[in-house]
Amino acid sequence: MHRLLRNPRALGREAPYPDRLRAIQSREALAVAAREIRSWPGYHPTPLVALHGMAAAAGVARIWYKDEATRFGLGSFKALGGAYAVRRALDREGRSARDVTVTCATDGNHGRAVAWAAQRFGCRAVIYMHERVSHGRIQAVERYGARVVRTPGNYDESVRRAAAEAKRKGWIVVSDTSYDGYVDVPRDVMQGYALMADEALAQLPASEWPTHVFVQGGVGGLAASVCAFFWETAGPRRPRFIVVEPDKADCLYRSAESGKPVSVPGELDTVMAGLACGEPSLIAWRILEPGADAFITIPDEAAISCMRTLADGADGDFPIVAGESGVAGLAGLLAAAASGDLDLGVESRVLVFGTEGATDPELYRRLLAGDQRQPKSSSGP
Repeated sequence: MHRLLRNPRALGREAPYPDRLRAIQSREALAVAAREIRSWPGYHPTPLVALHGMAAAAGVARIWYKDEATRFGLGSFKALGGAYAVRRALDREGRSARDVTVTCATDGNHGRAVAWAAQRFGCRAVIYMHERVSHGRIQAVERYGARVVRTPGNYDESVRRAAAEAKRKGWIVVSDTSYDGYVDVPRDVMQGYALMADEALAQLPASEWPTHVFVQGGVGGLAASVCAFFWETAGPRRPRFIVVEPDKADCLYRSAESGKPVSVPGELDTVMAGLACGEPSLIAWRILEPGADAFITIPDEAAISCMRTLADGADGDFPIVAGESGVAGLAGLLAAAASGDLDLGVESRVLVFGTEGATDPELYRRLLAGDQRQPKSSSGP
C-alpha cells in the first residue's frame, strides 16, 4: 500500500516563485547549463512518449513519459547533473584537469556520470560505493576509468566517507546532495537536471499542459529541480507537484511530516537502489518544503509491477525498458489514480520522468522474472 501526505506547508497556487530560491535554481542558471550541455558531442533531447494505454487503464487523460534511457549512452538522466557539475568544478579550479581528482558517493548512476565526465574532461575520479551496490553497477563505473572504493553501511555513510577522504587528500567532492557548508556543487547538479524538464516542456503539444507532475525523491535534488522549473516558468499555472519515494527510504515524506529535514536510519533496503537515501539534500528541501503539493511512498512491489507493465507494452503502448528507480514517479501516479487520491481523473494530464533504463541489466532481468534479490558484488570494502 502507498501512503500519501498532502504537504501542510505548501504555498498557495498564487504564490510566485520566491526570490530567495533563485540562488539555488533559476531560469538564468538553467540557460548557462543548457549552453554547456548542448555543446557536448552526443547531446540530443531524450524522447517524450505518450502512454495512451496506461493512461486509459489509470483513468486519466494522458500520461507523458520522459524516457532518459538514452542520455549520452549512460542509461540515465544523471549526466545532466553530475557531468555538468564536474565541468563547473574544473572551471572553478583554474588548474590543469590532469592535476585534479573528483570524487563522490553513489548507488550507481551519479557515480557513472561523474566517472564519464572525468574521462571526458581529463581528470581522475574516485567513486565510493556502499556494500549493497550490485557488481553490475560497480563495473559500469569502472568502465570509465574511475577507481571504485567499497564502503560498509548505506549510501549516507558512503557520502560521509567520500567527504572525509576528499578533505584529507585535496580532492573535489561532486555530490548530488548538499549538507552544511556544501552547496555550490549540488546546486550545479540541480541546474543541469532542469534541462530535462525544459526539454519536456518544449516537446509537449500546446494543448497538453500537464495538470500533475510526479517525480521520484532520493535526496530530493531532481524533484526540487523540476519543481522549481515549473514553479518559476508557470507561476499559478504550474502543475500539481508530487514527490514519490520508496517506503523504506522516505526521508522527504518524514521531513514533510515533521516540518524540518529528517534522516532515516538503517539499511534502507529497497530494490529502488538509486532512491535508497536517508538524508535530504538541504538546498533541495528548501524548494520542496514550500513547493511540493504532496509526498507519496510506495513499496518495492509497486515499482516492479510498473517495470513489467512498461516492458510488456500493456494496453497497446510501445514497450519501454525502465529501471526500478526510474519508474517510481510513474508507480506513484498509478497508486494515487487507483485510490482516487489527488483529484486525478479523466481530464488529468500527467508528466513523469523515466530517469533510467536497465542500468543494471542482471537485476533488471531478475526483477522482471520475479526475483527481488539484488545481485551483490564479490569485491571487498
